[in-house]
Amino acid sequence: MKGRILGRFPEARIIDLTHDIPAHSPAEAGFWLARSYRWFPEGTVHVAVVDPGVGTARDIVLLESHGHCLLAPDNGLLGALWQGDPASRAWRVDVEGLKRCGIGPVSATFHGRDIFAPLAAELAAGRVSPAELGARVERISPSPVAAPVVTEGRIAGQVITVDHFGNLITDIDAGLLLRVREPRILVAGRELPLRRTYGECSPGTPLALIGSFGVLEIAVTEGRAVDVLGVPRGAPVIVLDGSGAG
Repeated sequence: MKGRILGRFPEARIIDLTHDIPAHSPAEAGFWLARSYRWFPEGTVHVAVVDPGVGTARDIVLLESHGHCLLAPDNGLLGALWQGDPASRAWRVDVEGLKRCGIGPVSATFHGRDIFAPLAAELAAGRVSPAELGARVERISPSPVAAPVVTEGRIAGQVITVDHFGNLITDIDAGLLLRVREPRILVAGRELPLRRTYGECSPGTPLALIGSFGVLEIAVTEGRAVDVLGVPRGAPVIVLDGSGAG
C-alpha cells in the first residue's frame, strides 16, 4: 500500500496509526480511528482497511469530517464517527470515480493495495475531490457494536479493545459518567475504585479511570488488567449510581 501511495504521490508523508487491530474487527478499527484522527493536521487523508468483505459488493465510503478525509470500506468501520458527528459528509465511491483516478486492474482480495492506496494518494495530492469520486450519501453502515445502554442510575457498556499495556478500554465515554453522582464500576464480578490515574493505587491493584481517549478504562497498576481480571473483548462493564439517587 505504501508503495502504491508513493508511486503516485512521492511527496506523501505516511504515518502508521496502528497495525494491531484484530483481523475481521471493523468496529475496533473504527473505535481507534474516531478517537485519533483529530490529533492529525487538517487536510490529512486517513485510510482504514479492516475489510472482511473485500471483493464483495460492499461499498467504499469517503467521510469528510473537520477538515479530514477518511476512506474505508462501508462495513461499520466509520459508523461510530458518522453517528457522533452531525457535521460530517459522506460519499460512496463508484466505478466512474475509480476510472477518473486511473485505478485498475483490481484483485478480488487486496483492495487496500489496488483501490484504497491509490485513492488516498490522489486525494492527498489534491488531484481529485471527494465529489469527483462518487455521489453524496445520507447514510452509511452503522457500527456493528451497540452503543452503551443508559438508564436511570445505570450505564451498561462493554470492553471494546485491549491496548498494548493490557488495559481494558470500554465504550463508555467520560461524559456519560456525569449522569451518575457516585460511580460504582462493576466488571468481572468485582467493584473497582474510580481513580484519576494509575499511580493512585498500589502495584497490582485493579482500578478504573478515564483514559487519554476520554473513555472509561479498566487497568491494573503496573500490571495487565486483561491477564489479572481474565476479561475478554466484549465483556460487560456496568456503572451504577452509588449515591442511592437512582
